[in-house]
Amino acid sequence: MKTTIELPDTLFAAAKAAAARRRTTLNAMMEQALRREIAYDEKPAPDAHFELNEKGFPVLKKRKAASVTNKKIYRIMDEEGL
Repeated sequence: MKTTIELPDTLFAAAKAAAARRRTTLNAMMEQALRREIAYDEKPAPDAHFELNEKGFPVLKKRKAASVTNKKIYRIMDEEGL
């Protein structure tokens, strides 16, 4: 389907330049961007390593593993003689 959209001149120029740098078309780049934006509306799979925050951005899930701190790293380095 063909449609017409209005973009600010600066955004259009930046998009055309980005498409050229990526050796693709503006059409392909816009299609990919729209698909990516629409996918963010879908909930991630339960076993995904990320979740969506309140603004819809993906963030890594907290793991149940022990956290790594500088203190732990320095202790291991001392034990290894590093």
